[in-house]
Amino acid sequence: MAEMSFLDHLEELRWRLIKGLAGVLASTILCSFFSKWIIDNILLGPTRPSFFMYQVFGLDAKPLELLNRTITGQFFAHIGTILFVGVIIGSPVLIYQIWKFIEPGLYPHEKQGMRFAAAFATGFFILGVLFGYLVITPLALQFFANYTISEQIINQFDITKYFNMITMWAFGVGVLFELPVVVYFLAKMGLLTGDTLRKGRRYALVIALLMGALFTPPDPISQILVAVPLLLLYELSIHIATFVSQRREEELRRALY
Repeated sequence: MAEMSFLDHLEELRWRLIKGLAGVLASTILCSFFSKWIIDNILLGPTRPSFFMYQVFGLDAKPLELLNRTITGQFFAHIGTILFVGVIIGSPVLIYQIWKFIEPGLYPHEKQGMRFAAAFATGFFILGVLFGYLVITPLALQFFANYTISEQIINQFDITKYFNMITMWAFGVGVLFELPVVVYFLAKMGLLTGDTLRKGRRYALVIALLMGALFTPPDPISQILVAVPLLLLYELSIHIATFVSQRREEELRRALY
């Protein structure tokens, strides 16, 4: 196979990006046909006391009242939902096209490592989004809905801010669940070790317990449901960093001797 020139690589990249973005656009258009169902059943689900996770937590949930305070509020909430869900669903197409661009320049063992990392990252991101939506979101919403400094003040949620909050909580926790992947690459570069993470374990414990206490009702079960997955994530990161660091040291020793 003839070696490609720099301009050939740029042309290849351009077409890969066009195909990837076309996939994102197609998924966004598809989501527009199901936007009402997505909004009614997913985004607005936690506003209703009948949301199944409230029964799991044993909460006497309070219904949330949403208000539209601007002329364009519902329009932009609708468009924002379509774009957000469309990009999330279509992003694997874009990632796949980028992967096909860089794959020919990798060694076989590098390809295997990248495939493992991609599968690992995707799985943990999905778990994080589900945890953010099913656990953090309903508990946090009920916490803020019932929080009051005076009986004369009624809690009402703006629709735009509510939609932004729901999507950012789910997406943010999804990113948080990428911690083991970040640790893997940092350990691979020799910038982080398991011992370093072990020294910070007590701080991780305090942060997890604080998050559990902040976003949950005052009962130990709900607090444990939030804190334990975060601690398990940190412990997994410790084991990953230790394993990668040991393998890196062995490879360096073999290279020297």
